[in-house]
Amino acid sequence: MARKRLDVRGTLANLPLFQKLDEGEFARLAQATRIVRAGRGEMLFSKGDMPSGFHVVVYGQVKLALSTSHGVEKVLQIFGPGQSFGEAVMFLERPYPVHGECLVDSLLLVVPRQAVFEAIETDPGFARRILGGLSVRLHQLVTDVEAYSMRSAAQRLVGYLLHLHGGTADAEVTQVSLPTSKHIVASRLNLTPETLSRVLHMLAADQLISVDGRDVTIRDVERLKAYA
Repeated sequence: MARKRLDVRGTLANLPLFQKLDEGEFARLAQATRIVRAGRGEMLFSKGDMPSGFHVVVYGQVKLALSTSHGVEKVLQIFGPGQSFGEAVMFLERPYPVHGECLVDSLLLVVPRQAVFEAIETDPGFARRILGGLSVRLHQLVTDVEAYSMRSAAQRLVGYLLHLHGGTADAEVTQVSLPTSKHIVASRLNLTPETLSRVLHMLAADQLISVDGRDVTIRDVERLKAYA
């Protein structure tokens, strides 16, 4: 069966970053955009590669990570549908400091650097939206550094579960699903897999959560918040 052709223009139009662009510039941006289909475990780029633009995830999941000389991987961020990454290194015109790998079969758009620069010159609002996205990412980075430095392993995991939950005040039993494997979640939280498992068991023993694979049932949101 023939694979359905992706509507690049329509896909970009549905993403918050590209809304309100000048019609002519939007058409040029869509025309220049490249489609990338990648399978689970496939590398989008390696550390040291030069970026040609930035990526937008249409569907799937991508991790950005660093590998040490001893082969230990540190997951920095995980991106899903509707999210973009790579803007900062694109503007700096420097090599990627990390590698990007698909966690599942994924489809992405690569928006070329030159097309982005032209859109910025045409529409200052587009520039502000990109700056807004970079600012959110910087804030998340600062929050991560603070968590790694000041918070215990249990507090990091509880904060992550509450983030997945959405932070509502509902104290009733609710369920969240880890977006990827526990091994990758552990790396994202700067924990070893063994520590993550130990903390999950501890929270379950305290009847704060129950765990079934990647599904985590929060038994009392308010108690979990107090724990954090």
